[in-house]
Amino acid sequence: MSHTIEQFLSDPELLLNAVGEGVYGFDAQGNAVFVNPTAEHMTGRLAQELLGKNIHQYHHHSHENGDEYPVEQCEIYNTMRDGVKRRVTNEVFWRKDGSFFPVEYTSTPVYKEGELIGAVAVFRDVSQQKLTDFNLREALKKVNELSEKLQEENTYLQDEINKSRTGSGLEGISPLFKGLLDQIKIVSQTDSTVLILGENGTGKEVVARNLHQLSHRCNSPLVKVNCSAFSANLLESELFGHEKGAFTGANERRKGRFELADKGTLFLDEIGELSAEAQTKLLRVLQEREFERVGGTKTIKVDIRVIAATNRNLLSMVEQGLFRMDLYYRLNVFPIEVPALRDRIDDIPLLCNSILHKLNQKLNKNITGINNRSLIKLSHYDWPGNIRELQNILEREVILSNTKILNIKQSFNHHPKNSISTKSTLAEVEKNYIIEVLTACQWRIGGNAWRCENSRHA
Repeated sequence: MSHTIEQFLSDPELLLNAVGEGVYGFDAQGNAVFVNPTAEHMTGRLAQELLGKNIHQYHHHSHENGDEYPVEQCEIYNTMRDGVKRRVTNEVFWRKDGSFFPVEYTSTPVYKEGELIGAVAVFRDVSQQKLTDFNLREALKKVNELSEKLQEENTYLQDEINKSRTGSGLEGISPLFKGLLDQIKIVSQTDSTVLILGENGTGKEVVARNLHQLSHRCNSPLVKVNCSAFSANLLESELFGHEKGAFTGANERRKGRFELADKGTLFLDEIGELSAEAQTKLLRVLQEREFERVGGTKTIKVDIRVIAATNRNLLSMVEQGLFRMDLYYRLNVFPIEVPALRDRIDDIPLLCNSILHKLNQKLNKNITGINNRSLIKLSHYDWPGNIRELQNILEREVILSNTKILNIKQSFNHHPKNSISTKSTLAEVEKNYIIEVLTACQWRIGGNAWRCENSRHA
């Protein structure tokens, strides 16, 4: 049966039954006198169950956490008592099946001839709104976490770029060192690939960092990859990135180091440790400057400058079939040899002062210098561990020192310079050095007994 506009206006109940919000009408005693179909649908309770009853006990008896909600605190019933209109946004109504839903409602007083005769409560289910708000908060939380992560990564990259030369080994007055600086200055102004050669501990990474700092790419990232730290498969993902689901554990898409280094510099440390498979994949990227992520099909182009470093003889590896010849020549555009410390003994005093300055900050010490006796002792040592070994020895001595002028107490077993066998591995050299130091200290590594015994070898 159709209704005219006049019929709707003359019968307000028709309008209340048609609205999309739940509507309850109450008399002055707080008993329900009207329940519309939307309210029935939302709460699961039919009008005949509620009419003539105080319905607080059905829908409003408890808070969301289960705490009792006394009727005298109910805003709907307060409106019936004081005639004040109220709007509530943070409560729940309970359904007949025992579940609840969040609501927003208004309670409006009803007057007749100036007398308060009841109230009307209009409410709506805001579950979807609450869910949307929750999802937005979670999304914002995720964005903030990612933002913090990106900030941390950016801070890390900036730290890598801006690390000071102090204590790094790039200080010196020797002809070999000055020649190294000249090479760095010349090639840093180009985008040519640089291959840094030298023993462990000579400061190859510091050379790479300074090449980047002096280049026109200095405001873009310097991204480092230690080629010996990953298996062939992991290295591919590390270099080129992967798509979500590319392999077990790939729960999200990830950019590789090549993408992170776009417009900047990629530093491939320990390049001589690459597997044959990884060498092949790297060669293609160096030639084409493009690649696909693991599990992806989209070709990604990058603009990068490549710097590689190794302590191995790559040409000898090429002759033995352990390193691709074409990759070797692709990398060896501009080789830089970083001299061993034993070949730049004249730089030791300057290096010591620089390292001590750094150690004072790190260890909260106030060492102002190093005595001549100690400098002579250091200059007569052949330094198999190069600058890294010098840094470690000075740090140990600074920790034990109680004076402002450092006196090196450790004794050294001296060998003719350049007498280290080229057949010895790094592990063997380190092992022999550790045994020599322990023997000199009679295998005591701390305490008064160590200091007393070690001083005899000074």
